[in-house]
Amino acid sequence: MQYDRVKDKFAVAIDKFPVFRKMFYIFLDMLLLRQWYVKREIKKYFPIRKQLRFYDAGAGFGQYSYFILNKFKKALVHAVDIKTDYMDSFADYAKNVGWQNFTIQQADLVDYTPKESFDLIIAIDILEHIENDEQVLRNFRKVLDKGGKLIISSPSNFDESAKFTAEHVRPGYSKEEIISKLEKAGFKIRSFEYSYGKFGHIYWKLALKIPLTFISKFKILVILFPIYYILFYPIAFGFMLLDYYNKNEIGTGVIVVAE
Repeated sequence: MQYDRVKDKFAVAIDKFPVFRKMFYIFLDMLLLRQWYVKREIKKYFPIRKQLRFYDAGAGFGQYSYFILNKFKKALVHAVDIKTDYMDSFADYAKNVGWQNFTIQQADLVDYTPKESFDLIIAIDILEHIENDEQVLRNFRKVLDKGGKLIISSPSNFDESAKFTAEHVRPGYSKEEIISKLEKAGFKIRSFEYSYGKFGHIYWKLALKIPLTFISKFKILVILFPIYYILFYPIAFGFMLLDYYNKNEIGTGVIVVAE
């Protein structure tokens, strides 16, 4: 399934109607279980503080930059993505709301190393898109300050659907592979866990796979989105909670924290 096509439609909407951006981020928080996991790790290692140097690698819609800029009032945020449209839109929004300490860079993460150092780097669902992922990890290592954290979210080798996602260059990481590559790049593993276990898989089908599959084939069905989620989101939300609060022995996603 071409998820980028669906994402592009949302990007156009929030760019044309900035008032919907906050609503869109709330919508993402409601629907994307991986954001629950990633934000939990950020809160765990970085409780409220006055300042944080944050590198949003593969920033996408900017939802994590938005989260950090709201949570840490003096945060220095540097967002990088190979695509410029999403980032430019968020940069305009950040400027309009008065966030001065936000910078963007269009770059390929394989070739790019920021000049600054950072307390926190996140790479959320991007490494599976990059052939030379080991070089990216080495680049991250160069700019992560002592005691800083790198948080990675990616599909695991148990994710069968990832094998058929056109944008992916690898189907997902095994625990051994991602840990080995991180350690080879000079990182120490702080935690590893699987996300999207048996409960998360049910949530993913109800909240994402079914509706996005239909909307990609029949655009007119977007008008039925509210009705669909009124009926099925409470069920999906229950499965999200079960996945989030239970330790998954295996899962279709991995959440890794390294330093």
